[in-house]
Amino acid sequence: MTLTELRYIVTLAQEQHFGRAAERCFVSQPTLSIAVKKLEEELGVALFERSKSRVSATPLGEKVVAQANLVLEQTSAIKDIANEGKDQLSSPLSVGAIFTIGPYLLPYFIPELQKEASAMPLYVEEGYTGTLRTKLRKGELDVIIVALPFTEADVVTQPLYEEPFVVLLRRDHPLADHPEIEPGLLDEQEVLLLGEGHCFRDQVLETCPNLKTSLEGSKGKVRTAAEGSSLETLRHMVASGLGITILPVSAASTTGYGDDVLVTRPFKGNGPRRTVALAWRASFPRFKAVDALRNAIRRCQKGNPLITLLN
Repeated sequence: MTLTELRYIVTLAQEQHFGRAAERCFVSQPTLSIAVKKLEEELGVALFERSKSRVSATPLGEKVVAQANLVLEQTSAIKDIANEGKDQLSSPLSVGAIFTIGPYLLPYFIPELQKEASAMPLYVEEGYTGTLRTKLRKGELDVIIVALPFTEADVVTQPLYEEPFVVLLRRDHPLADHPEIEPGLLDEQEVLLLGEGHCFRDQVLETCPNLKTSLEGSKGKVRTAAEGSSLETLRHMVASGLGITILPVSAASTTGYGDDVLVTRPFKGNGPRRTVALAWRASFPRFKAVDALRNAIRRCQKGNPLITLLN
């Protein structure tokens, strides 16, 4: 039994598909399949039920996978301890960011980070909050950038900045004549939202409760984009005249369209906003790397008057 085999069965249990699991593990499908079969033979039990359409863990397999998860987490902790004696700003740093933050933050803070830690290679990836949470726990990511609230045992969370939400609409839309938008004005509009799984969607619905009522009603005008859609997809849908949407101000600042096509409008008064934060395992020993990352993000956001930096 090896750590590699344990990683294979954990990934297979998550993906429920040999091809996707092999892709995540950066091996061929036959390699992963043979390794899983070898482990099953060594243990003398079937860990997975296989069919043409999917693979699922057996009841006993679920228990083995859960224990394998714990082993991988402890292995990551051992690696963290071993890294304590190394140069904290020379080893690679793995950073994850949620989909609605990554594209609008990574291009700005990475050059700033290279100024402070030029010898530290950076691995970055985007994902849903739940996916990043799991990878952080397993040690596949060192630090993640998420929106609050975010709670996880043995994980440190530090707020970075607050940013308001704005309404994105076509220049010829009636609401474009309003310098500020009252939330109630959205009730009769075709509002486009991200699909389930995006925490930004949940934040919009929480801070604009009338939209949630409209979404749940049989005659509601709120529409959910197709699975896998992004804020950029919503932007293009607004440009094509399908409705309006709500964006974090960082995503609204790079529209890709001229002011004669799309415009943004702030909410009136104390409108909806979100808090962006760093999160890392409490056992992660490279505090200097976390500090460098935090400082780089703060520097690149310092010049934006719409964003409030937090201590």
